[in-house]
Amino acid sequence: MSTLRKRAPSARSLETKAKILDAAEMVFAERGFEGASLRDIAGQAAVPVGLVHHHGGSKEELFCQTVRRRASEMADIRQQSLEELKAAGDLTLHKILDCFMRAYMTLAETGGDHWRAYGRLVAHVSSDPRWRELTAECFDPTAGLYLDEILKLYPKADRAAAAAGQVYSVSSMLAHLNSGWRIDALGDGHNERELDRLVTFCAAGFEAILIKV
Repeated sequence: MSTLRKRAPSARSLETKAKILDAAEMVFAERGFEGASLRDIAGQAAVPVGLVHHHGGSKEELFCQTVRRRASEMADIRQQSLEELKAAGDLTLHKILDCFMRAYMTLAETGGDHWRAYGRLVAHVSSDPRWRELTAECFDPTAGLYLDEILKLYPKADRAAAAAGQVYSVSSMLAHLNSGWRIDALGDGHNERELDRLVTFCAAGFEAILIKV
């Protein structure tokens, strides 16, 4: 019996899908899931709405595709960075948090507007329980590896406390990137946006949670 072989997508099809995902990333980041529409995304991508349906499926399917697209790249970078940190030895909470945050911060500051938009997209996902399964798939495995290393440093702490510190720290990182204008306004425009200052702030709060037994 002969079987039909599915043709690989053409270069043009892949380019169109990438354009749609780029547009979806920007629109979802700005308006959230509820506020975005497939028509908005089609307009941003300058393609017919039918092509958005063809490449992305429903709005929910397109949203999940958009989140997944950069998640694997970020996970690879963070996991490799953690392995390098462990190989160097002398781990501290500050170093582990710096390792976790620096991976995204570097991309957000050098990788263009889409990596910054992705951070806002992640914030939408993290704050809405409906995306629990998507979050578990895309982010929890890597976060768990970092939590394991932190708990080795604080063996008396429970995982729930470490998880709280992780979530609070990620929220602070996203605020560091997206709310710099507020720091400028309150600080007379003198906002250095130093990563070390952010990590120092998060490590202090994180440790306070961990040692409270």
